[in-house]
Amino acid sequence: MKEFSFGIPQNVIVGKGSLGKTGEIAQKMGMKHAFIITGPNLTKMGLVSRVETMLSEVSIPADSFSDIEANPSVTTVEKAAKAFLDSGADFIVAFGGGSPLDVAKAVAVVAKYGGSITEYEGAHKVPGKVIPMIAIPTTAGTGSEVTAFSVITDHDRDYKLTVFSYELIPEYAILDPELIMTAPASVAAACGIDAFIHAEESYVSRDASPFTEAMSEKAMELIGRSIRAFVACREDEKAAEDMLVGSLFAGIAFSWARLGNVHAMSHPVSAYFDVPHGVANAILLPIIVDYNALADKGKYLKIYNYIAKKPETKDSFETWMLSDVLRELNAEIGIPDGLSKVGVQDEFIGPMAEDAMKSGNIMANPRSSRLTDIIELYKKAM
Repeated sequence: MKEFSFGIPQNVIVGKGSLGKTGEIAQKMGMKHAFIITGPNLTKMGLVSRVETMLSEVSIPADSFSDIEANPSVTTVEKAAKAFLDSGADFIVAFGGGSPLDVAKAVAVVAKYGGSITEYEGAHKVPGKVIPMIAIPTTAGTGSEVTAFSVITDHDRDYKLTVFSYELIPEYAILDPELIMTAPASVAAACGIDAFIHAEESYVSRDASPFTEAMSEKAMELIGRSIRAFVACREDEKAAEDMLVGSLFAGIAFSWARLGNVHAMSHPVSAYFDVPHGVANAILLPIIVDYNALADKGKYLKIYNYIAKKPETKDSFETWMLSDVLRELNAEIGIPDGLSKVGVQDEFIGPMAEDAMKSGNIMANPRSSRLTDIIELYKKAM
């Protein structure tokens, strides 16, 4: 067994109604003034004002910033960081889906250490502890509340940059299944399959360890048994709990095992064509699963049995069956079956492949990949 290490340096609260503990947790952290980073929809729904009220009940004032787009940009981070500094707040409540949580992490860095988030691109460039954060996810997908990554779009380069540092992991995460039970079916599908891909890619990653494999397997079990039910009916409380906790475990897994070609290739798709991250991932997944089959060492059967409606045995299973069942799942939950169907154009394959090769996830993919391989995989995914 190769050497490995891990840590879980945060506090996680899971349960229906746990949003109500926000004020109590802020008090426990010794915080005095909150800055809520969120999205416009949560503001319109009145959820942000609910959090503000919870904080005011323990004498903690709150300001908020909600001007955040899907695939948030460097410019958005700059605006949010300025608003944070102007507010005089001493901690951040990251409230929403992956986009607000990514922005919150980026703000926590630049508000503490200055400069542009582009200066922290790559691994372990954050010099120390960042602004304290409480993360409250409202989608079951990114796992950002427990990950060491912030992904931000740099429009000057048409490129999604990644900041990787364990300093980015929020001090507290609150997982309240009630918060994801009003999501549209399309959001539930895109986020849910993204979470499953986090588990699948971290499971087969070259950097996987017994710890990350345990997290990945539990995530696939929970998501696999509930993703169809959750997309069909978001009010299904048991399915919502499974999806939220599965996303959490998958996030822990890939923070320590990284991902693979699916994520390396999906980031350029989103950067060039503004395709939702989960949708881009889901379209690419069966193609990459077929490509990686050559490197499978018995894990494909386990993955298949977590997601398929009917399990197979070692004697009856063939590796090609995994990509087939993933294509079936995509069709069931409304994911398009090709990149061309979400607006991707052939002439951008070359530049996207070059950007994908810059991702550290390429090195963690179980099968080695050259630029020519990535180009061919994009062509197959079209």
